[in-house]
Amino acid sequence: MIECLNTETLQAYQLEASTPQFASMHPKPLAIQPENLLGKMMTFEAADGKQANAYFIAAKKKSNKYLIVIQEWWGLNDNVKLESDKYFSDLGDVNIIAVDMYDGKVAATPDSAMKLMQGANMERMTAIIQGAIKYAGSKAAIYSVGWCFGGMWSLQTAILAGPQAKGTIMYYGRPETNMDKLKSIQCDIIGFFGNLDRSPSPAMVNDFEKNMKEAGKNLSVNKYEAGHGFANPSNPSFNAEAKADAYTKAIAFLKAH
Repeated sequence: MIECLNTETLQAYQLEASTPQFASMHPKPLAIQPENLLGKMMTFEAADGKQANAYFIAAKKKSNKYLIVIQEWWGLNDNVKLESDKYFSDLGDVNIIAVDMYDGKVAATPDSAMKLMQGANMERMTAIIQGAIKYAGSKAAIYSVGWCFGGMWSLQTAILAGPQAKGTIMYYGRPETNMDKLKSIQCDIIGFFGNLDRSPSPAMVNDFEKNMKEAGKNLSVNKYEAGHGFANPSNPSFNAEAKADAYTKAIAFLKAH
């Protein structure tokens, strides 16, 4: 039933992200060569019974708190791993699990990312998120953060995690429009969006705010005079000021929850 409910928003994103117009909003990312990453790759069982991959950092002390980090449409690249390291360093008492939604594939150009999206299996991706939640355990507190494609999936993670969800961060991700799904959310949401973005557009963000209010949910929206992907340091259109402000608020949000 959850997979059926997922269909509309996820397929709408997939259709849009498979177009040259969407690809044009994503300049080729700058090369990053990180040193001394804090985490390691690991495997876990997805809900479909197949193995899934993730970049994992264990909490310094045993903890039932898990932050699920979700990639942009490029894949689980070095930028996502660096972001995972940063969240871990600033939070400390949390396990980081950056899921590999493309099963090992990573795009380096807009064209290759578009092809990955065209061939993406949304049911498989749902199974990966469900598997990560199960890996954390039935008593785990689930938090999530993601950008663009990952921003959309971060919100979906809050829905899939049910009462285990304790806080969700979405950076310029496609909002959910199904009111039944929005009403099922059991945690606070914070979102960061660009007023110069075309996907999601300011109008879509405004509708999201209205729908969440109607659903009786707590959503905090932050808007910047920036375009799509403004929080990605490897993006040529990176906006350092907006990124810094959003990250400060994201960390404060997680610590408050």
